[in-house]
Amino acid sequence: MLSRVADSIYWTSRYIERAENVARFLDVNLLLMLESSSLGLHDQWEPIVAATGDIKIFKERYGKATQQSVIRFLATDVENPNSILSCVRSARENARTIREVISSEMWERINGMYHLVGAATGGAGGVLESPHDFFTAVKLASHLFEGVTDSTMSHNEAWHFAKAGRLLERADKTSRIVDVKYFMLLPKADDVGTPLDTLQWQALLRSASALEMYRKKFQRITPARVAQFLILDHQFPRAIHYCLLVAEDCLHIISGSPQDTFSNRAEQRLGKLRADFSYTSIDEIVGFGLHEYLDQFQNRLNGVGQAISETFFGISAES
Repeated sequence: MLSRVADSIYWTSRYIERAENVARFLDVNLLLMLESSSLGLHDQWEPIVAATGDIKIFKERYGKATQQSVIRFLATDVENPNSILSCVRSARENARTIREVISSEMWERINGMYHLVGAATGGAGGVLESPHDFFTAVKLASHLFEGVTDSTMSHNEAWHFAKAGRLLERADKTSRIVDVKYFMLLPKADDVGTPLDTLQWQALLRSASALEMYRKKFQRITPARVAQFLILDHQFPRAIHYCLLVAEDCLHIISGSPQDTFSNRAEQRLGKLRADFSYTSIDEIVGFGLHEYLDQFQNRLNGVGQAISETFFGISAES
């Protein structure tokens, strides 16, 4: 497979996943503000920007974080490379260059998503007029693209690059939202154990569409168990551990190397990272410091992405 093709399918998948996650964070926070207004929760939009890693750029351009400014920055800002609009544009451009590899149904879905986002961000009022409907449409379009990819594309090297890209992006965004919400969203210590506290933890689980599956496993919501579920669970598809396990399998299938071995630096880095998650506990993570652990994880995951780009694409990793 040409490195150019592998690079494009990998980043097409990552950009679509990134757009979905931004829509997911914004939508959950929007609903949280509505649900908790009667409990005295002030607008808390800055943590959502912090979860994307773009807080410095946001403050330079917009200043105060309000519902309007954050939604504009993360949904429609063409100068923000991580906005929903920019991500979908980048995904479509990558997909356009590999039309001969992807299925026609995949192209139709991504092209439809591109026009959906363009129409919603171009009209009067646009996204700000009905943000929930827009975010729901973006999430649905991403799910349709993922489903069409799995059902219409041969499960060959290109498909495994797409899957690995999607899961590594998902692991990164899950870590960021857990980190930010765990430390920044609770207004004051007095709120611990109150209905407001419960709403916050439910919002964190909803950010990963994890509330129902969490309830089936643990019933009662506690901070440690929420962190455990979203970080260490090996069966839930948005948990970090699950994403690393499946992404590692994809790299082994691409390179043909047996499990528990490595033939390149990408496999080595991802294998070591996955092993740390397989043999740690939530008590060890909390003892080490949740923020410190997730910050270290994000740096190591960036290293995995860089190694993938250098090993398979022959270029430096994108951000």
